[in-house]
Amino acid sequence: MIDNLLKETNALLKGHFLLTSGRHSDGYVQCARLLMYPDKAEKAVKIIVDKLANLEFDIVVGPAMGGIIVSYEIARQTGKPSLFVERENGKMTLRRGFHIEKGQRVLIAEDVVTTGKSTIETSEVVEQYGGIVVGIACIVDRTVKDLEYPMFSATKLNLNFYEEEDCVLCKNNVPIYKPGSRKM
Repeated sequence: MIDNLLKETNALLKGHFLLTSGRHSDGYVQCARLLMYPDKAEKAVKIIVDKLANLEFDIVVGPAMGGIIVSYEIARQTGKPSLFVERENGKMTLRRGFHIEKGQRVLIAEDVVTTGKSTIETSEVVEQYGGIVVGIACIVDRTVKDLEYPMFSATKLNLNFYEEEDCVLCKNNVPIYKPGSRKM
C-alpha cells in the first residue's frame, strides 16, 4: 500500500540527487508530495502506528522540516502530544515553549531516514532534557547504517548511493539536483 501511495503522489523520484549527507543518489523520496494529501498521509502513518502497538511512549518529537507532519499525524492517531525541534544557529533545539520532562519516553518521527543525522541531533536534544528515546518512526527507512534505536517504518527502500568521487551519474554528466531542505 505505501508503495502505491508514493507512486500516486509522485513522491519517489529518479534522477541524480545531492543528499544533505554530501552523497549522491539515483533516487530520492520527496515525502512532502505524499504528506500534502491528508488522507494519504493518514494511511501512510497508520502503517507505522500499527507497528507501534507494543511500544510505550509519552510524546512524539519530529525534527523540522520533514518530521513535523509525521510527528503530528502519529500523535493524532495515538492520542499523544507532538512537538518538534528546529535549527537555531545551525543547531537543533526546542523552542516555542516546548519542553520534555525528565524520564519522558520519546518517539522520534521523521519522513525519511537515510544517514540518521537529523534523528541523532534530535535524540541529543531529547537526552539534554532528560527524555528517553524509545524508537524512531518514519515513512521511509533508507538507512545506510544501524541507529541505536528500534526503527518503525512504513517501508524500507534500498536506493543507490555514491560518494561524489565515485558517482557514475557525475561521470555521465547527468544534471544534479538538491531537493532537501537542509542547507549544506
